[in-house]
Amino acid sequence: MAKQITQSIVGFKVKKEDEEQIAQVAEVATKKSADIVQMHESVKRPEMLLGSTYKVKTPLSDHALYMTINDIVLNQGTEHELRRPFEIFINSKNMDHFMWVVALTRVISAVFRKGGDCTFLAEELKAVFDPKGGYFKPGGKYMPSLVAEIGDAIESHLRMIGLLKDEGLDEHQQKLVDEKRAEYDAMQSGDDKAASDYPDSAQMCAKCMTKAAILMDGCMTCLSCGDSKCG
Repeated sequence: MAKQITQSIVGFKVKKEDEEQIAQVAEVATKKSADIVQMHESVKRPEMLLGSTYKVKTPLSDHALYMTINDIVLNQGTEHELRRPFEIFINSKNMDHFMWVVALTRVISAVFRKGGDCTFLAEELKAVFDPKGGYFKPGGKYMPSLVAEIGDAIESHLRMIGLLKDEGLDEHQQKLVDEKRAEYDAMQSGDDKAASDYPDSAQMCAKCMTKAAILMDGCMTCLSCGDSKCG
């Protein structure tokens, strides 16, 4: 549509019809992001929390540890729903470790409630070594200490709620491991099978700390993680 100009032009600006719509969308997005609740130390504890209990039985004690991790659900019922660990409790009939267990659970619970990335806790705890030596769990996985097994249980819980991704073998690695396992099983007699998941003669793998490395084709190959000395 033509428009007659009756005055001198002293300036100009290109008018965009969608400017107002863009501003409205940005305002709505900002409001939504402000309504999303993130984990922080000021979040109040609800009356009920979801919990998971893990049994930790070691050869170091006649009594097992029962570890309970309670989770809080943030933004429940929305597309931004999150499940985050909130507190941890450890109980056992064995009172020898009572003081340091209570101290450890309080520190871990405080880190959970602080918010942010708490996945580092699992790695830090798993790196604690007992000067008296570690032990093997059923299945052949090596645990350097009781604290490390607590860290392993926390890692399993974080994977279960989605905070940690399961770094499994890719398709080619899994195929190689399956082939090596089938080849090894074919070489063994029916009476020589191990009670655990891996052969009795297996050695500990330096990569995944599982007693699953066997000599195949002239080099050590792990039946758990696929690590091989031959590359």
